[in-house]
Amino acid sequence: MKKLDEIKNILKKHGQEHLLSFYNKMNDSQKEQLLNQIKSIDFDLMDELYESTKKPLDLGNIAIEPIEHTDKARLTVAEKQVYEEKGIEAIKDHKLAVVTMAGGQGTRLGHSGPKGTYIFDVENNKSIFEALCDTLKRAWKQYDTVIPWYIMTSRENNDATVAFFEEHDYFGYPKESVRFFKQGELPMLDMNGKILLEENGMVKQAANGHGGTLHSMAKAKVLEQMKEEGIEWVFINGVDNVLVKPVDPLLMGMSITNKVLGAVKTIEKTDPKEKVGVFCRKNKKVGVVEYTEISEEMANLRDDYGSLVYGDANAIFHLYNIKGLEKVAEVKLRNVYF
Repeated sequence: MKKLDEIKNILKKHGQEHLLSFYNKMNDSQKEQLLNQIKSIDFDLMDELYESTKKPLDLGNIAIEPIEHTDKARLTVAEKQVYEEKGIEAIKDHKLAVVTMAGGQGTRLGHSGPKGTYIFDVENNKSIFEALCDTLKRAWKQYDTVIPWYIMTSRENNDATVAFFEEHDYFGYPKESVRFFKQGELPMLDMNGKILLEENGMVKQAANGHGGTLHSMAKAKVLEQMKEEGIEWVFINGVDNVLVKPVDPLLMGMSITNKVLGAVKTIEKTDPKEKVGVFCRKNKKVGVVEYTEISEEMANLRDDYGSLVYGDANAIFHLYNIKGLEKVAEVKLRNVYF
């Protein structure tokens, strides 16, 4: 009873009393589940997120500048060799792990299951997951090293994803090196800032987006496991891109040599109007400016080589040092759903 009274006070403070609308119609188990759900909600954060949606986007106080980068094509043969040798050494020394963000469904592909189970190569009956696994198998053969593969699923698709891997015998990759963890969730809000309820009266939640990946890794003790196994570098990418090269000795070697906590590979935009976010510096800090935020003048600006100044597209090819991951995992999320 004390627990219920405490929760009622919290809900009243934040104007969310409706979350107990179905409480009296529930059995004891359901009541306990609902109260635990409510107790886990950071209401101050939800209030903050909702208030932020009512403020118009204002970049007036943000100085956006081009970001420095290294063009792979302009490296000398000797430079590439030094970087790649250092990267290969780290890979063979079991310092790399790969994380694939695969919490979404394949709805936009016209597919009813997890996005990674979508058969994109009909002729060879090959799924997205198998194509991604193929790159790890090639690296296994090339460097004689099995790289741990962490797959972030969601509450919605975890069971189906694991079953798919079991059904296909993990595509020939060592089963013990494929690990699954679930993405975190946030309550969903309506246009008035009210937290939504499921038909059964439980709090309606949704995956907290790519921004929640690192926090989810920390919560699932993935980072802890990686550290115990001596992992120092983690490549993170989305499940969408079957051409991604997660095991990249050049990128690793450059990152190790320059002692950075994070590095990214980008794809150069060929059209100023491409609808993709690009890397930049915002008030001197590394960031991404979305295509909806950038001015037409900035989008069309070119350098002396004829390349777009703001043309480094964020394709989610991210390499992190595990020390950097631990720091970022402590940052609170700033995502909201309607």
